[in-house]
Amino acid sequence: MTQPAHPLPPTQEIVCAGPEATKAVGAAIARTLLPGDVLLLDGDLGAGKTTFTQGLARAMGVRDPVTSPTFTLVRSYPTAFGVELIHVDVYRLDRLFDIVALGLPEMLENGGVAAIEWGGRAAPALGPEHLNVSLTLTETEGERLVALTPSGSRWQARWPDLMAAVEGLGSAAP
Repeated sequence: MTQPAHPLPPTQEIVCAGPEATKAVGAAIARTLLPGDVLLLDGDLGAGKTTFTQGLARAMGVRDPVTSPTFTLVRSYPTAFGVELIHVDVYRLDRLFDIVALGLPEMLENGGVAAIEWGGRAAPALGPEHLNVSLTLTETEGERLVALTPSGSRWQARWPDLMAAVEGLGSAAP
């Protein structure tokens, strides 16, 4: 049996009992972020993408309320780390051109950290370096599954640190 040329990236799944547990995962990941990092958040409406970002923002020292940028598309928040948290929602954008026109690559070049809701749509405009964060509602009320998958060498190299940061949060997925 032959091995694949490129092994599949690891995925860590965390079962969160409610919104506070989802925020805790975001907060844990915030402690591992570097300028230029991109988090691509995907999941159905109401799955917890904004809730996750609220935890991320709180841990980064954002003092302003963090709400979904569904209609404004981009919100930027100063952090205690001296970088901007760029919160983006590309749900309403149908074309890659529209996503590129937001200027995300330029914002990241300036050292920002991006959390992009409906991130799978933006991935082609941003290159291979990102952390995929998939949020899925489970059959248990209020519970969601958060799946983390690194993409690119930058995230692959930091995977052990990321796993240490989220260790003990929620429960392991069955």
